[in-house]
Amino acid sequence: MRYLLLVSHGTFAPGLHSVLDMLAGKRDDILSCSLRDGEGADEYVSELEATIAPITAEDEVILLGDIIGGSPLTNALNTLSARGLLPRTRAFGGMNLPMALTAAFDLQAEDENALCESMVSEGRAALAQMELDLGTDDEDEDL
Repeated sequence: MRYLLLVSHGTFAPGLHSVLDMLAGKRDDILSCSLRDGEGADEYVSELEATIAPITAEDEVILLGDIIGGSPLTNALNTLSARGLLPRTRAFGGMNLPMALTAAFDLQAEDENALCESMVSEGRAALAQMELDLGTDDEDEDL
């Protein structure tokens, strides 16, 4: 089985997880853990270990973190490594909803490389400044 593991500072990962539950349905192959405000690394790692307990040595992990180099992602990598899961893990930083949603919908796809490319592509494509048409002052005068 392939798991999607979301990690973050604050409530970002659990919040994103709840959105995935709404849009993709509640799933056992999607997990999340976050480093809450005021929480130490030891407490976070303990919670993370409980979160990833269902993952076996035969499973694969797609790890999405909020910030590359941030303590939630680096501690997650260290924890997965300690369990011997790092060789079967693909890790990404800068997670966003389109990226996570793409992963959730295609998580069990045969071609993991294509899945990862699609996730990154969808995540990047979603980043754009919106053009806002606020009208002109002339339109307000016609009212």
